[in-house]
Amino acid sequence: MKYTPDNITHLDQDEIFVFGSNLAGQHLGGAARTALEHFGAVMGQGVGLQGQSYAIPTMQGGVETIKPYVDEFIRLATEWDQTTFYVTRIGCGIAGFTDEQIAPLFRDALGLYNVRLPKSFVDILTRDRKSDNGSETEDAKETGSK
Repeated sequence: MKYTPDNITHLDQDEIFVFGSNLAGQHLGGAARTALEHFGAVMGQGVGLQGQSYAIPTMQGGVETIKPYVDEFIRLATEWDQTTFYVTRIGCGIAGFTDEQIAPLFRDALGLYNVRLPKSFVDILTRDRKSDNGSETEDAKETGSK
């Protein structure tokens, strides 16, 4: 399994940087600032595709308010299957959420070959999958070996 690198400084033409934002689109820190400075994020646009980046708002409430935006992203990633999406640890910096709170939102992205998740998210999702099934699945075994 491939993961989102910890420090992305370059993207190929068919790659998108997925970052946590605020609804006002004030991309002043963390991955949002990286998206603004390097990958075409637009100041004032807090949601969706912009340049080679995709904003998921994480600063407007609890985890339940983030979920619809993640679901929308997963629908796009499913349709744009020739594009690789690098999901950063959205919500786990300035927004103050933990990986354990955010990772489950990406459960439906785990099986998408064109979505790269942070290793911490994958570890949580595959651990949860083991717990749900009572035993390790083939995907979990494969992921655990990397």
